[in-house]
Amino acid sequence: MVLAAKFESLVHPFVILLSIPFAIVGTVILFYIVGQSFNMMALIGIIMLGGIAVNDSIIFVDRINQLRELGMEKRAAIAQAGQQRLRPILMTSIITIIALVPLTLGFGDSVALRAPMALAVIGGMVTSTLLTLLVIPCVYDLLTSNKPIEQDI
Repeated sequence: MVLAAKFESLVHPFVILLSIPFAIVGTVILFYIVGQSFNMMALIGIIMLGGIAVNDSIIFVDRINQLRELGMEKRAAIAQAGQQRLRPILMTSIITIIALVPLTLGFGDSVALRAPMALAVIGGMVTSTLLTLLVIPCVYDLLTSNKPIEQDI
């Protein structure tokens, strides 16, 4: 509801929330590769991931809308937003992943408790970031109209 109010649309929040399934796919794949089983801490990591993964999509869709409000054509706005937001999206995702690596390697007490949560977030962030940069612009292009967004005066 907050996203619908902010973007004044129901389509844009749907496009943004589409990044959550991408994150869950990455978590499942990483747990399969590592041979780790899901537990309660992994589920908590997936819940955390839901909040973290949508940030990239929000940044991307918000910039596209800003460029369209300036009068830019939809596909040109998508391309320019991708160029302008690639570095911030990659930087925030990579820093999040790097910050969680010590939790997975086993430094400190109760590693068995915290490692599945960190693995869930790492796996989800990798796929969510990559697929957000590729799929979200395509879905935005498919679901939004070509009409320019009106500016509030």
